[in-house]
Amino acid sequence: MAIDYRSLGRTGMRVSPLCLGTMMFGAWGNTDQDECVRMVHAAVDAGMNVIDTADVYAFGETEEIVGRALRGRRDQVVLATKFGNPMGGDPNRQGNSRRWITRAVEDSLRRLGTDWIDLYQVHRPDPTTDIDETLSALSDLVRQGKVRAIGTSVFPAEQLVEAQWASSLRGRERFSTEQPPYSLLARQSEAAVLPACERYGLGVLVFSPLNGGWLTGKYTRSGAAPADSRAERNAEHFDFRAQEVRSRKLDVTEAVRDLAAESGLSMIHLALGFVLAHPAVTSAIIGPRTMAQLESQLGAWDVRLDPDVLDRLDKLVPPGTNLSPDDAGYTPPPLTDPSLRRRP
Repeated sequence: MAIDYRSLGRTGMRVSPLCLGTMMFGAWGNTDQDECVRMVHAAVDAGMNVIDTADVYAFGETEEIVGRALRGRRDQVVLATKFGNPMGGDPNRQGNSRRWITRAVEDSLRRLGTDWIDLYQVHRPDPTTDIDETLSALSDLVRQGKVRAIGTSVFPAEQLVEAQWASSLRGRERFSTEQPPYSLLARQSEAAVLPACERYGLGVLVFSPLNGGWLTGKYTRSGAAPADSRAERNAEHFDFRAQEVRSRKLDVTEAVRDLAAESGLSMIHLALGFVLAHPAVTSAIIGPRTMAQLESQLGAWDVRLDPDVLDRLDKLVPPGTNLSPDDAGYTPPPLTDPSLRRRP
C-alpha cells in the first residue's frame, strides 16, 4: 500500500504517518553509532521522510549521529529538532530566551551538518520568558532562512492559544506544530490539546505512542522487566516499579494483547493504529533503539482500525485520561512550587 503522506499543519510540507524519533541514538540508548546510521537509512528507504531529534538528546551526540546519517540525503527528509532543555549547568544555556535561541540554533545546525532546520521546536514551556520574546527570536530565524517552520512540544492548550494570539497581535511567525505525548495509556491530550491543534490548523507529531514500551507487550506480571528494556536501563524514571500504576497498565496491556490477536495485528501495530486514527494526529514519533525495534514498527501506517475495535479501546481507557500522572510530559510550576500558589 502506498504511504499516505500528510500535510504538516499549514507549513506546506508533507510527512509520513510515522516519524523517526532519535532519542535512543547515542549514549542514552544505542551506543553503536554505525547501527544508528543504518537505522536512519532503513527508515528513509522505507518511505519515512520526517526525523525528530533534540539538542539535549545525549547532549548533542544524537544530533551529530543524525547529521552523519543524512550526508548526501538531506533533501529527502523533513528534519525537526528542539531546544530549551538544559544543556549543562549554566542557567543561560537553557530556556526560551532570545539569547539562548540564537546560540542553540547555531549549535544544532553545526551538529546536524545542515544549513537549515525544517521544524524548530520549543522543547517545553518556559514560564520565565515572555512568549513574544520567544516568537520574535524564532521569527528572525525564519526570515534568515535558518529555520523553515516553528513548533512547540508539550504545551498546554491555553498556552497554544496564547501563542497564536501573540503571533497575530505582534506580527510574529506562528507556531505550526505541537508535539504532545499520546498513546492508548496516555490520552489526556484528547481533552483540550488536540482540539486546540485542530482549531488552529497545527500539525501534530505525537511522541511515546507505545508508552515507553508498555504497548509492545514486553512487560508482564510473571517476572521482572527484560534486562535491555527502558524499565531496567532508566528505572528511576520509569513506572514499572510503581505498583498501583504497574497493575493498572498491565490490566490494559493484557486486554490489548488479546484484542490485537483477534484483529490479526501485532500489539505494536494496534497501538500505533490507535494514535494515527485520531483526526488531529499528523504523524506518530517512534523511538526505536535497535534495528529489530524499527522493523517491528514499519508498516503500521497501513493499519485501519474498525470502529468496534476503537470502541473497545475506549472502554479499556476512557478518552481524555492518563493511567499514570507521570505521562503528562509537563507539570505546571504552580503545582510543584508552593510559593507560586500561596500569598507571602
